[in-house]
Order: sequence, then C-alpha cells, then structure tokens
Amino acid sequence: LFLLQPTETERCIESLLAVFQRYAGREGDSCKLSKREFVAFMNTELAAFTKNQKDPGVVDRMMKKLDLNSDGQLDFQEFLNLIGGIAVACHETLIVKP
Repeated sequence: LFLLQPTETERCIESLLAVFQRYAGREGDSCKLSKREFVAFMNTELAAFTKNQKDPGVVDRMMKKLDLNSDGQLDFQEFLNLIGGIAVACHETLIVKP
C-alpha cells in the first residue's frame, strides 16, 4: 500500500498543532493556553522575540489582545492569530519593494 508523504504545508500544520498541544493543558484545559502556559510558550518557542523586548509587559498585553473572548486563555484559533501575525510581519520584512 502506497501512502502519500505529507506535503511541506501539511508538516507545518502538524508542527503548529504539536507545539500548541505541548504547552496547552499543563494547567487544566488541554484545548487552551493559560497565561502561564502562553508565557512558557513565548519564552521557549519565540525566545528571540521576548528577550529583545525592553518592555516586560509586552507578553501580558499580547495575551490580552489575542484573547478575543476574554476568558483569560487562548484557544487554538486565538493562538493561530498570533502565528499568522508573526508570519505576516516576517513576510513583509522579506519582500523587497521597488
């Protein structure tokens, strides 16, 4: 039986799911990131970003902005808003404008 290998995009999606699940549920709901889980994610997975911030409150403000339903946690959709925003920012810096 021949099984298709996942595409690059499918592997990226699998990686995002795996990273989210690695941090979510350490303190309760396995489908959401608590504030402490989000901070752990940011400090580990996006360490270059957090270490370069002069303002120590930036991660707290990010959490509040991403938490669209104001439940104090980030679900996967809210988490993807962060990932999408970072991807857009990276894309914009890579585009050479004439």
